[in-house]
Amino acid sequence: MQEFIEKWRKAELRERQACHEHFLDLCDLVGHPKPAVDDPTGERFCFERGARRLGGEDGWADVWKKGYFGWEYNGKHKDLQAAYKQLNGYGCDPSMSDDQLLESLLALNLQRAASDRSS
Repeated sequence: MQEFIEKWRKAELRERQACHEHFLDLCDLVGHPKPAVDDPTGERFCFERGARRLGGEDGWADVWKKGYFGWEYNGKHKDLQAAYKQLNGYGCDPSMSDDQLLESLLALNLQRAASDRSS
């Protein structure tokens, strides 16, 4: 765990530069299969999942696991409320349930805790 914390504490990458590697490192840390290993088709667990937003336009969840969570990354020291609002905007997509939105709150809280520890 300390190696993970040190690596990401020092990282100055922008969101799109870091999000996939960070999530894969997180999978390693907690012993969870990575998306392409767990679901080679991307039908239920993948990066950059297309989703319809409440207003009807298309958007993307950074990481998505059907029935479990939608995850929206945000850059270091960025507005986590904006990330939640973006993720919550996918609420009308039938593939993302209320449970997934609740899981997203957990993800945002974990991200906030990690950011607070690194500050």
